[in-house]
Amino acid sequence: MKGVILAGGTGTRLYPLTRLINKHLLPVGDSPMICYGIERLRQAGITDIMLIISKQSAGLYTDFLGSGSSMGVRITYKIQEEAGGIAEALELAKGFITPRDRFVVLLGDNLFLDNLKPFVEKFQKQPYGTARVLLKRVNDPRRYGVPVFDKDNRKLISYIEEKPKQPKSNYCVTGIYMYDDQVFEHIAATEPSDRGELEITDVNNLYARESKLEYDILRRWWTDAGTFESLHDAARRMKGIRP
Repeated sequence: MKGVILAGGTGTRLYPLTRLINKHLLPVGDSPMICYGIERLRQAGITDIMLIISKQSAGLYTDFLGSGSSMGVRITYKIQEEAGGIAEALELAKGFITPRDRFVVLLGDNLFLDNLKPFVEKFQKQPYGTARVLLKRVNDPRRYGVPVFDKDNRKLISYIEEKPKQPKSNYCVTGIYMYDDQVFEHIAATEPSDRGELEITDVNNLYARESKLEYDILRRWWTDAGTFESLHDAARRMKGIRP
């Protein structure tokens, strides 16, 4: 298994901090945000990791993380020249992911306490060509992509609604995804959204349409640390927890 962490983007919700430094290098507790995703992958036995980063702060990433050996992993870097959506960023990992590879994708601003290992083990037992996403029960699912569960097979997601006004469940799709190399065929079949980006929800819905999207649920704390409020909450929660 390999890992891909998407750590590009402009981080506009965290301006003006992100005018100075990429948001995934901002401190959370005792360490830069990016370290927690790397450690969660390593904890699950995944040590071959690609970081997809923007040009901004690229030198800081390599200066701080280097080859990844200090964290017990091997890091490959890839530059995302322009922000064009999560799916477009993921497509940059195509050369890193070889035929029939399985891998875990993390959005770099997703911070969580669950151990990924049991979820990864379930994914490894799934048939080739299927996918798995991790969900979290939240108070206001209208802010997220919301799964609609298959009525005939409760282990499957029927489809995902993006930021629905009337959510059909109290769960959101977190930025933790599991694929094999066939995901790149789904990305190639995806059209840009109205905002001109390749959306990961559209990619996941291609799997869901074919009854190939399974899920697990995070039981412990999780946040998308992309706003000042969630960043401050993450710093409080992660204080004393070293990656």
